[in-house]
Amino acid sequence: MSSQKGDNLLHTPLCALLGCDYPILLAGMGGLSRWELAAAVSQAGGFGMLGMVRESPDLITEEVTKLRAATNRPFAVNVIPAATEPGLLDAQISCCLELGVPAFTFFWDVVPDAVVRVKAAGCLVLHQVGTVEAARAAEAAGADVIIAQGIEAGGHVHGRCSVGGLTKAILETVSVSAVASGGLSSGEDLARFLLMGASGIQCGTAFLATDESFAHLYHKERVAASTGGDTVLTDIFVLNWPMGAAVRVLENSVTKALSGTYLGHDPDAMPREAIAWDGSQPRLRFSTVSPLRTTTGDLEAMALFAGQGAGAISRIVPASLRIADIVNEAERILEYSLSHRSGAGL
Repeated sequence: MSSQKGDNLLHTPLCALLGCDYPILLAGMGGLSRWELAAAVSQAGGFGMLGMVRESPDLITEEVTKLRAATNRPFAVNVIPAATEPGLLDAQISCCLELGVPAFTFFWDVVPDAVVRVKAAGCLVLHQVGTVEAARAAEAAGADVIIAQGIEAGGHVHGRCSVGGLTKAILETVSVSAVASGGLSSGEDLARFLLMGASGIQCGTAFLATDESFAHLYHKERVAASTGGDTVLTDIFVLNWPMGAAVRVLENSVTKALSGTYLGHDPDAMPREAIAWDGSQPRLRFSTVSPLRTTTGDLEAMALFAGQGAGAISRIVPASLRIADIVNEAERILEYSLSHRSGAGL
């Protein structure tokens, strides 16, 4: 909070680094954070990310092109080196570099070669981690920003620490900017972590339930109706990921059938049964794929990603309004906090 821009109380050094007005990052949700959502977040002053996990270079090119036609604000592309076939990863990174993508977001295990490659091309690197050890490794590889993902997060969850505890530990460990992520959906969340010393927050669930999100309307409505306490961390939705890769989802018929045994499922022992479709592409029961705008079939039984911050989301709105609500609430809290600190010093 040491740097401000005009009357913008929220303009931290991270904003200057990324080229955004507010330290609010869109999570690079695979399948859900497409060009429309990323452009809307960036245009509203946040930092947009394209969720291009395991996507083809052709789709990446299409998405980047459409995003740039919608806004000239900076953005990042999110890929996952540790969970992507090496040949595809190489093609993804090459495509992004040819397109002049300014920043990458990586997640899961740190792959130093990937960080070094894009840094050598002059790109910024944001790396999401779930442990202090991974934060150290990402910084050592050259990451410019560390995103501390707490267990409260929706979607794939790498660590098992709370967002507050992990962020505090990472702030004490790394010298680069640290961003908090996991169950954060409000201005109160943003103010709390800025006062802690974080450089900003990353939001996924809050932006999943927006007009521009590529999530299916059914998924958005389930998030808006959620209390946040009706999410579970499970590895039942693990097809296409390594064994033990847990996700946080809204409870559904699949998770209720587990009778509380949410973890310890072997993807090799699971049936391959198509329950939904995106065009000619089957979506399997127990897959990590969530329902998209284009999905038809048994949506209720799919992975309905949501973090514990879903309780703060009660309606589906434009992304710009969601950012405005977060910004206005955070500014009120910070103004109050600063005025009382000033008064205490008199």
